[in-house]
Amino acid sequence: MPVYEYTCESCGKVTEALRRIADADAPIACEACGSDQTSRAHSVVAVSSGKGESFEPPPGCGRCGDPRGACGM
Repeated sequence: MPVYEYTCESCGKVTEALRRIADADAPIACEACGSDQTSRAHSVVAVSSGKGESFEPPPGCGRCGDPRGACGM
């Protein structure tokens, strides 16, 4: 099962959940405030060629690329 990220429309926090693909777009309760007003967020993934290469993520936020760090999306 894939891991999905959901953004809370009430508090803005992101909740991760291991869910079936069929349930991917269904709202989920926010871990921070308990609201069910969440929507699936776009996630960033890393893919390796499997040839023993190491992956170093770029510095900064993985979502928006801001070099100052996480954007809080």
